[in-house]
Amino acid sequence: MKKFDIPAYYRSSITGKIKESRRVKDLRKQDFTPTILDFGSVQFILARHFGFCYGVENAIEISYRAIEENPDKKVYLLSQMIHNQEVNNDLQSRGIEFIMDTDGSQFIPWEKINADDVVIIPAFGTTIEIENFLLDKGVEVQKYNTTCPFVEKVWNRAEKLGKENHTVIIHGKPKHEETRATFSHSAANAKSVVVRDMEEAVQLAAYVTGKKNAVQFTEEFAGRFSEGFDVTKDLERVGVVNQTTMLATETQAIADYFRKVMIEKYGEADIKQHFADTRDTLCYATNDNQDSTYQLLETDADVAIVVGGYNSSNTSHIVELCERKFPTYFINSEKEIKSTTEIHHYNYPQKKKEVAQGFLPAKHPLKIVLTSGASCPDTLVDRVMLRLLECVGSGKTIEEVLAEY
Repeated sequence: MKKFDIPAYYRSSITGKIKESRRVKDLRKQDFTPTILDFGSVQFILARHFGFCYGVENAIEISYRAIEENPDKKVYLLSQMIHNQEVNNDLQSRGIEFIMDTDGSQFIPWEKINADDVVIIPAFGTTIEIENFLLDKGVEVQKYNTTCPFVEKVWNRAEKLGKENHTVIIHGKPKHEETRATFSHSAANAKSVVVRDMEEAVQLAAYVTGKKNAVQFTEEFAGRFSEGFDVTKDLERVGVVNQTTMLATETQAIADYFRKVMIEKYGEADIKQHFADTRDTLCYATNDNQDSTYQLLETDADVAIVVGGYNSSNTSHIVELCERKFPTYFINSEKEIKSTTEIHHYNYPQKKKEVAQGFLPAKHPLKIVLTSGASCPDTLVDRVMLRLLECVGSGKTIEEVLAEY
């Protein structure tokens, strides 16, 4: 895997050392068991894989290079580079301006952007329409295009499906930048429709089986299907791709469900004529982080702390998994840990900030699951760990605990 040149302050002296030790001992990534750091009074149970992925480090390297190479130019980002406030705030402090928010609402009017400006395409990618619009204005869009290669892989798979006359079913959050970009690229080559979850997949399948009619479809999936979509014929051959940060098991479950529906309608013998196997579009980092989280669920812990941006899709799914077993607190930095008893955290299901009292059980040793999303710097995880050690106290130093690594 390529090593990226990202700012040193994103690198970690604690979790980074553990990650490198685990990597060297497990080059083929077959061991997803967590790492346990025993400080005596508290044990941290760290996920095998967490933090910056290939696509994020690639985007950060390109973005900081854009700043360095263009000191006398206006440098813009189409929207947030990644869904992490620390990274985005630092980029803004260096002069980068965001053109849009994550939902596509405009901050800076297009007429203010000219051919001499630098526009960075974020890791999520962008729509064909926006890219062509910038090209028409004379803006060079490829030099600082940070679109994740694994997102582009999904686009390429969607294009191939289109050439084979399949309709592309996109599992993703309709308003998310990546899903909007994937839909745009997919719709250029294939009939396309977005489903958010299994419930919507079941709703869409009702049009395959004929239980619902076209009028219902245009209302139920308004704004989420390609131009000219005809449910009477465009759902005869389908393939499923995803927003790469979705829950991988859910994407696979949706694909398996549509395969089952097609078998029921057309028969097992003809399934290859009606359903395309697209499991190869699932992002490696999403899989690794989520598989590592499943391993965390096999442990005995008292509480889980998940670190990341509150609008980060991949982080939210890790939170959802941890909540299956542990009292879980979703925080964006160590600053949310106010004291030994008080923590400010994000209630993801209800989409709101909350304050919890007595969040650390009075146990000895206290066992804390600690992990983060793919857009979270490892240094943030270090800082959260150190803050928790301040609160709980420690019988061992960091040097003593890391000696074996």
